[in-house]
Amino acid sequence: MLTGPLKSQIDRVWDQIWTEGLSNPLTVIDQMTYLLFVRRLDELQTHRELKANLLKRPIEETIYQKKEFEFRWSHFKDNYPEVMYRLFTRERSVFDFLRNVEPRSAAFSKFIKGVTFMIPTPRLFAQVVEMLSNIDMRYRDTKGDVYEYLLAKIATAGP
Repeated sequence: MLTGPLKSQIDRVWDQIWTEGLSNPLTVIDQMTYLLFVRRLDELQTHRELKANLLKRPIEETIYQKKEFEFRWSHFKDNYPEVMYRLFTRERSVFDFLRNVEPRSAAFSKFIKGVTFMIPTPRLFAQVVEMLSNIDMRYRDTKGDVYEYLLAKIATAGP
């Protein structure tokens, strides 16, 4: 179950995207979901790196290759808004990385095949990244609760 503070954080992100021009609830949830997934991939990579260092072995099932490190949440989240925004809007973008993460994550690659980045400005994007970064997602239940809540918001948003 989503707690009050966590629910408020998600609502603030939703409201910020909504008031800045993305008024379609499906678009809002798409953008938030993709960004949360990018964040999660980085968390998984970090966990694998720590495990490999602890065991003094190579990383098993690496998600990001060295040339893709700029697409990691931890690497771009504190950059200038324009720098972060370019990573999502340029020709070889974060979404291109996600589409080509196969065979490392074939199911998600198929799902994300037709996505587009819709956040309209670097300033809004930086605000959304900062707000999402401040959400404590360490617990498995939290992730599920957040996605459930986002789906519920779509159901109540109407046509």
